[in-house]
Amino acid sequence: MTFRSVAGLLALATTAALAAPAVRAIEPPPPVPGFPPAPATASRPAQAGGSTALPAAPAATATAAITSNREIVLELGKRTISLIEGGKVLGKWPVAIGDPGTPTPTGRYSIRNKVVNPQYQSTKSGKNNPTIGPNGPLGDRWIGFHTTARDQFGIHGTPPAWAWAVHQGAAVTHGCVRMLGPHVRALFEQVDVGTPVVVKR
Repeated sequence: MTFRSVAGLLALATTAALAAPAVRAIEPPPPVPGFPPAPATASRPAQAGGSTALPAAPAATATAAITSNREIVLELGKRTISLIEGGKVLGKWPVAIGDPGTPTPTGRYSIRNKVVNPQYQSTKSGKNNPTIGPNGPLGDRWIGFHTTARDQFGIHGTPPAWAWAVHQGAAVTHGCVRMLGPHVRALFEQVDVGTPVVVKR
């Protein structure tokens, strides 16, 4: 997900070696006609691929060096994300992307942070959503690739109630990129902070 107007900075999520932080995001958009509303436990990023601020990356990982020529390539028109190394596709998965009003930014970026079990924090209420993990608003993995003065954009998981958005390649987020849980975990394990992220139309 990405975020449209993130009022505050977000914290990190828990990992085996990290403390549990919170991630801020903007309030969700109205529900998409014909689809179930966002789960009650996901006050913000319940929207498919909705915008949410990502957790700040730990200093140690922020300086990690890249030791391979892998890159993530997101093709918005095809609604796919691929992991490529030396011209060979290591993996390719479906995604949900930003809607026309809050599009996923195009360009060349790099992974800024990686967070396991990110916790969602509402930008309106400032409250943390207690649900983390696969059923949390951000799923159980966050891969941040771009940040502006007020917004942060990332690739993250999707709770089961919003899996339809990924299956249908919906353009309904606030700029972030939603993946199914098993897919984002596979990608997460194969990339490092600093890995290039190319977002094409």
